[in-house]
Amino acid sequence: MDSSLRSGPDTPPTTDAEGYSKSLGNRQVQMIAIGGAIGVGLFLGAGGKLATVGPSLVVAYALCGLAAFFVMRALGELVLHRPVAGSFVEYAREFIGPWAGFASGWMYWLNWAMTGIAEITAVAIYVHRWLPDLPQWITALIALGVLLAVNLVSVKLFGELEFWFSLVKVLAIVVFLVVGLGLVFTATDIGGAPAGPANLTSHGGFFPSGFGVTLMAMQSVVFAYSAIEMVGITAGEAKEPHKVLPKAINGVVWRIAIFYVGSVLLLAMLLPWTVFNADESPFVTVFSRLGIPGVGDLMNAVVLTAALSSCNSGLYSTGRILRALANDGEAPRFAAKMNKRRVPYGGILFTAAAFVLGVILNGIVPEQAFEIATAIASLGVVATWATLVICQMRLRTKALRGEIERPSYRMPGAPYTSWATLGFLALVIVLMGFSDGAERVAFFSIPGIVAVIAVGWWLISRGRHKRANAEPMATIGS
Repeated sequence: MDSSLRSGPDTPPTTDAEGYSKSLGNRQVQMIAIGGAIGVGLFLGAGGKLATVGPSLVVAYALCGLAAFFVMRALGELVLHRPVAGSFVEYAREFIGPWAGFASGWMYWLNWAMTGIAEITAVAIYVHRWLPDLPQWITALIALGVLLAVNLVSVKLFGELEFWFSLVKVLAIVVFLVVGLGLVFTATDIGGAPAGPANLTSHGGFFPSGFGVTLMAMQSVVFAYSAIEMVGITAGEAKEPHKVLPKAINGVVWRIAIFYVGSVLLLAMLLPWTVFNADESPFVTVFSRLGIPGVGDLMNAVVLTAALSSCNSGLYSTGRILRALANDGEAPRFAAKMNKRRVPYGGILFTAAAFVLGVILNGIVPEQAFEIATAIASLGVVATWATLVICQMRLRTKALRGEIERPSYRMPGAPYTSWATLGFLALVIVLMGFSDGAERVAFFSIPGIVAVIAVGWWLISRGRHKRANAEPMATIGS
């Protein structure tokens, strides 16, 4: 029986040296990992990108999926080396340096803050379909309040809610895959267009917009894969990390192949790519053309679940990351506070405040704010992924020198796959500079983000230096 199901009065969750409760069982960690691999990037973003890129979007998803796989294996090696709730922030400090922990932690927070700004507004837009007279900002605040309460009550409640959120998303994708394959095999007419492999090439070819545009799409695809690293954040609160986490990480391979690449390929075969648009989920587009009653509301509920799941995960992960930063004096001291249930409420409330500001911003310029927020969030994703790969490379080097013992669960093909993954991530960033719209804005925001982080680290280092010099003087004076 699942260890999470056995938990009860006689088997209370344990607490680790960092003060976290070991409340997440195998069932919950597995579903958190699955939920991290399915988000609004697929449910919403795929429609707009299919309309721009065409069937070759499958190539972008496959390339980014391969990079995501290697990133997850790098994370797995690090987690098995030392399971810790601070995850890659702690690994960055250990294998790169204190400044890297500070930078990666705040870049990850930026990722989730921007994602949350987009997602919390998306929740309001989805609910507006059913309650058109209710102001969107009220819906957004209600959703944020509910998720905030869930995260503050207990880790186990968060894990349980995320389990069901993920289950809904997985079932929706599975149903789509089964129905979609049936439509393709039977060449069913969908709104005047027969489903089948011919749709991949019969409307301008497989690369109708050119190979360059396909590469440009990788930025948004990387955002679609964001949160797969969530399973690493759970390491400090998993009951048996050495048994649970490798299984969860290994599952990323087939999840990426089936849920993402498979879904996009199937979408491109079901309808001509010219039918899709950015204002509607591609899944809704397919089922609506079949004439199935109520499918719009059903898919709207699924997409709503995906957005709630993302916000839920964002509050959870940033709370742990900010506490790791605060414990080292690299974030406001308030972020380090924990409640009686061993929940880092300070960091969670800090992120929630950013979400509230995002609701206000998106209420003023909803369309532009959403696109820019997701593009900037992608910078955080790339920074996080690159940090994990670099840390794995440093771990491997130390192991070869005999300084530490390398885990048996390792990054395959290292160091060649490590360098290839870093090169790919660099390419994604460079291509953003050649894109139009939000991606270009995000690209030119990089110097500003780097400057803010650099100044922040300089101030922290300066403060530490002053305190270090003051302590010997205080000792002499005493």
